[in-house]
Amino acid sequence: MGMNMRRKDSEATEVISSHGKPQSVAGEASRLATGVFRGIPAYVCAIVVLLAVLVLSVLFAVTVGSADLTVQEVYDIILFEWFHIGDPAVLAQGAVHDIVWFIRLPRIVLGVAVGMGLATVGVVMQAVVQNPLADPYILGISSGASLGATAAILLGIGAFGSNSVGACAFLGALGVSFAVIWISHLGGRATSVKLVLAGVALSSVCSAVSNFIVYVADDPGRFMTVTFWLMGSLAGAEWESNGVIFLVVLLALAFFLTQSRTLNLMLLGDDTAITLGTNLHRYRQVYLVAASLVVGFVVYASGVIGFVGLIIPHVIRVLFGVDHRKLLPLSALAGGIFLVWADVVARTIIPNAELPIGILISIVGAPAFVLLLIKKTYSFGGKAA
Repeated sequence: MGMNMRRKDSEATEVISSHGKPQSVAGEASRLATGVFRGIPAYVCAIVVLLAVLVLSVLFAVTVGSADLTVQEVYDIILFEWFHIGDPAVLAQGAVHDIVWFIRLPRIVLGVAVGMGLATVGVVMQAVVQNPLADPYILGISSGASLGATAAILLGIGAFGSNSVGACAFLGALGVSFAVIWISHLGGRATSVKLVLAGVALSSVCSAVSNFIVYVADDPGRFMTVTFWLMGSLAGAEWESNGVIFLVVLLALAFFLTQSRTLNLMLLGDDTAITLGTNLHRYRQVYLVAASLVVGFVVYASGVIGFVGLIIPHVIRVLFGVDHRKLLPLSALAGGIFLVWADVVARTIIPNAELPIGILISIVGAPAFVLLLIKKTYSFGGKAA
């Protein structure tokens, strides 16, 4: 009976909300339990299903391409490289081997990593700025990356050899993130609104400088390189860089999973978080830097790809609610699946050519997002969105 009394007392604990009215902690927490599918069994089933779909998507995507290869030829190469099954004289070299092992499979693996990274950072950014319309590029990070890439290609800035474009894009993304933090602290403590406004301002500046560089640079060949890179593509995937990108994305996902409680508190607002003993100010800075690192590596590998970090968290939030313990892993898996299939379409929709994946996702993503806004409403941190 004593335990029951203490439990009831705990559940009845009251805090003062931003409106000055007492609300129970249990009442605030219950607002996170939204979505069509609720409960641990539904979450576990969703994880298993998404993992299976991701594996099957990769296995199918590697068989699709402009080169006319049979399924057996493709899987013979993969089995040989992974398990050394087959005749090395036939499977270790040749055009079929190079197409499967050095072109198709690396870009599919990169697509999984990029999709997971963008979806994960999209979830975090929406919590950091308390805005369901946020995505990984809301704070000007993509514009900083674009500026770095443009400077590297058109002005020859950077001493990183063949990796100059990617490295400068990464440094540009990271530099803008620190600038956003610094500007948002001017005139007082940083808030979610000040972060967004600083990001919009810096995004405009970076875009203007990038356009100025393109305007004054007289090199049509390099201009086409900049244009294609800014459209987004997985064509430059390599096994060595894929390992680094995957490691960064998985480490970031693991880190943000440990921060699920704080991310949930961000959705409830600063006042509520303070009454629960958590000051969100420092956490926002840490999450912003960590998210910028992920976006920087993703941009380094694939260029600028939008909408993934915006659409995927919305869909998962509608289905499974806003609790980040569920939202983060489900969004990461769904993002990987989404980008694998987007790349399949980009490689096959135009015969003997590749449509930049950034263009494809924007064409499909914008109408899908508008439809989602029209058809669905859901709770975003205790507020209808």
